[in-house]
Amino acid sequence: MPSERFTLPFADLPLSAVLDAPTGAARASAVLLAHGAGYHMDSPWMERVALGLAARGFPVLRFNYPYQERARARGHPLPPDRQPVLEEAHAAALAALAERLPGRRLLLAGKSMGGRIATYLAAKGERCAGLVLFGYPLHPPQQPARTRSEHFPTIAQPALFLQGTRDEFAELELLRAALARYGGRATLEVIEGADHGFHVPRASGRTDDEVREHLLERVSSWERETFPE
Repeated sequence: MPSERFTLPFADLPLSAVLDAPTGAARASAVLLAHGAGYHMDSPWMERVALGLAARGFPVLRFNYPYQERARARGHPLPPDRQPVLEEAHAAALAALAERLPGRRLLLAGKSMGGRIATYLAAKGERCAGLVLFGYPLHPPQQPARTRSEHFPTIAQPALFLQGTRDEFAELELLRAALARYGGRATLEVIEGADHGFHVPRASGRTDDEVREHLLERVSSWERETFPE
């Protein structure tokens, strides 16, 4: 599968990026896929999801936030950047995708933190036709009072929230209440038994690979339903 690796200019720290080309018939929608706090763009989960979306016809751009570039250079993990820096880097990646694929419908997708930053960009009016959120981090673990949904009413774009029943970052009833205030049309897909990383116990009768395939198929069907050609 053809992939193009390049760097995004960003302050004094170029950011790594990779654009995975679609296989088969290309869709009108391109996806910007942002990593979570403990991931980077080449983490196995990120790569498998990106290639799975590309296999379904989506061009997919992945990128590293600045802290992951510094962590790679220093050889040890670092905490995420502050939110303004994350947003600025995310917006730079979005601009690069728009420049490389002019005329495409742009979907902002992200795992956990990457999805949260995508929602802030959408709320601020960045170019975005829809949102795909893998494990939205509504609140820190065991801190349900600290919700991160104050901006939901200002988001007009349709969104697909993919959430596991064992996700410690989002009590489902709290998420449903937050989505009732969402400005656009929000679709919640609940994955029974899945945790924040979409891992399921063996007793569930499913494998993590099967869960991931379900997620990808759901994204594919949601995109077709939301943006009929």
